This record gives sequence, structure tokens and C-alpha cells, in this order.
Amino acid sequence: CKRQIGHLYRSLLHPFGRPTALRERHALQAMRDLGVGVPELIYCGTRQQAGRWQALLVTKALDGFVSLEDWYGEEMPAYYGDTLQGRMLEAVGSTLGRIHQARWQHGCCYPKHIFLKVHGEGSAAWVEVALLDLEKSRRRLRRSAAARHDLRQLKRHRQTMPEQDWQRLLAAHAAFSRVRCDVI
Repeated sequence: CKRQIGHLYRSLLHPFGRPTALRERHALQAMRDLGVGVPELIYCGTRQQAGRWQALLVTKALDGFVSLEDWYGEEMPAYYGDTLQGRMLEAVGSTLGRIHQARWQHGCCYPKHIFLKVHGEGSAAWVEVALLDLEKSRRRLRRSAAARHDLRQLKRHRQTMPEQDWQRLLAAHAAFSRVRCDVI
């Protein structure tokens, strides 16, 4: 549940400001249309009270998911092993590649906003990825601009992710999005 009072963004279409909850609702719907995992939207509403915008955005909880930040903080790579770790990095890279291919920029691409859930066991296990906090998401004119912004941001905040894992994620991103990795 996200309650906001006076949280606005401005653009050419909305020079006087528009509630960021509406921007996030639009991004949630767009990501879902792209096949990207996001929380299910339950309700989004806005109103003006005494000249100030108020907004309420309610999404379904991502039960069973863990953030990428916690994945590394809780030593899950060692727990799940190299095979599943590789699948996780490919899933994250291809998910980000999918949004960048469509010229969407997450805008707040931190490990705490990328969520993972393991399905299955052993060699049949796979990782589901979901993105959170899309209030800064927007379309860019070029795929490379979207990718550059998000990947630079993720690289700066990746903390305990080893360089080898970072390179695997970039390779998966490049394979899916066809955006050159040297943009970061």
C-alpha cells in the first residue's frame, strides 16, 4: 500500500504536475503487457484535497520472493549452487533486456527492487523475476539510453555481487535486448 501526498512528476504532457502513483500504475500495466513480472495492481486512485494531490496505490504482495540484495546477503548462491545461480542471472538479465528492448527505463534499478522466487527443485529449478517501485519508470527515445541508465545504476549499487556474476548478467541482457553492453 503506497500513500502519497504532493508526490508529483512533471513532463511535457503534464507541466503542472501529475501524481506519481498514476505514472507507476501506467508502468505496472506496461510491464505486465511485456510479460515482465510485477505485483498485481489491486487499486489506484487520486484526488485533489485542499489544492494538494493525494494518491493511493495498492498492489498484491510478492509472497515467497526475495530481493536480489537479500539473495546475495543471505548467501543463496552457495545454497542453490552454480547452475541455479546462472539461471537467476540469465532471468534478471533477460528481464531487464525485455524492458530496455521496449525502450522502458526502470529509473530506480537497485538490487532491493529486483525480486526473485525459485520454483522447482534440482535440475528442473528455475527463477521467476519481478520488478518493484516503478514510480520513476518512463519510456526513452532510445533503447540504449534506457539500458545505460538502469545498468549503470544497478552496477553502482550491486554491493556483494561478484564481478563474474555481473558479467553473466550483462551477457544475458545483451543476448536478449541486442543493446551493446559497452554502454555502461
